[in-house]
Amino acid sequence: MPRFEEKRETMSHNSFGHLFRVTTWGESHGPAIGCVIDGCPPGLPLTVERIQARLDQRRPGTSRFVTQRREPDKVQILSGVFEDDRSDGPRTTGTPISLMIENVDQRSKDYSSIRDRYRPGHADYTYEAKYGIRDYRGGGRSSARETASRVAAGAVAFTLLEAMCPQLTIEAALIGLGPHRIDPARTNWSTRHDNPFWCPDPVAAQEWEGVLDTIRKEGDSVGALIEVRASGVPVGLGAPIYGKMDADLAAALMSINAAKGVEIGAGFAMADGRGSDMVDTMHPGPDGPTFAPSGPDNINGGVLGGITTGQDLVARLAIKPTSSILKEVPSVTKDGDAVKVQTKGRHDPCVGIRGVPVAEAMMALVLADHLLRHRGQIGEGGL
Repeated sequence: MPRFEEKRETMSHNSFGHLFRVTTWGESHGPAIGCVIDGCPPGLPLTVERIQARLDQRRPGTSRFVTQRREPDKVQILSGVFEDDRSDGPRTTGTPISLMIENVDQRSKDYSSIRDRYRPGHADYTYEAKYGIRDYRGGGRSSARETASRVAAGAVAFTLLEAMCPQLTIEAALIGLGPHRIDPARTNWSTRHDNPFWCPDPVAAQEWEGVLDTIRKEGDSVGALIEVRASGVPVGLGAPIYGKMDADLAAALMSINAAKGVEIGAGFAMADGRGSDMVDTMHPGPDGPTFAPSGPDNINGGVLGGITTGQDLVARLAIKPTSSILKEVPSVTKDGDAVKVQTKGRHDPCVGIRGVPVAEAMMALVLADHLLRHRGQIGEGGL
């Protein structure tokens, strides 16, 4: 295996954000995972229950269509929040907020067979090629378990957004399972909580049950397509050229484990269109220009020149099929020998299902950071 010089300099790539900055830590089969949020303003109401409600949406073992690992994902607030008898509840102090989630249902023995084998499609080989060592138990840092920390941090971001921009809402849904897509004519986003897929099309959700049952029984997995949108976004968030809202959002979504593609608004469909079609028409309004209603006419996904237009901020995220599967696939060992790899353990037949609340969290984190950045440069009157 190729090696760089033995001396390796330490670099941190576990943090993101500028003024609202998040660092996640921990491994899938370690004692705990968590995050530290720095830059959160003081005085915001923040309770364990508020964070837990978000985590419960992503928690494993909630249906037969997700991993059966039984993790309660109970969060603890270790710092950055204070309550006394003069306050009306816990409030942020402006200091770093540290959150911890214990791992209680690891089965590391399930991974003993891949200790010296690389799972195709996974980060096993690249982690070892880069660092010279890897945690093979569930993938360590590359496991989708890391996203629980993001959802916890996202709950703090949602608290900030409610205070600074109360009209703003964020919601995501699964709009595709493998090659199967929702029917826009049947779409009702208010029904996405009524099925285990976060699907806004009740008919598609029912059909997907049979599809995923078959795939799961075959020991295989399937990819997914997630749409995440924010409504009530103020005009003016984001900055040219290297602080574009759509660029930061795309980077945040692409950082989600198993993400392989992001598009903003019409996205890749723009390559097939003409300029006369791929524009968001503008009309006179009482307080300045207005755009056509959100929906098919929101071609640019609520961003022009990297700056929000006031329309819905819309992105879609392609999630690849889970690489840890029971089907045997060709690979190699650390010594370069040809082998067949079969990954035992408890894995999501479609990791995109639990990726929906993660996408919401990442959108919230990006918007919280941009709101603080905007206030820092323009001031309160700029919104």
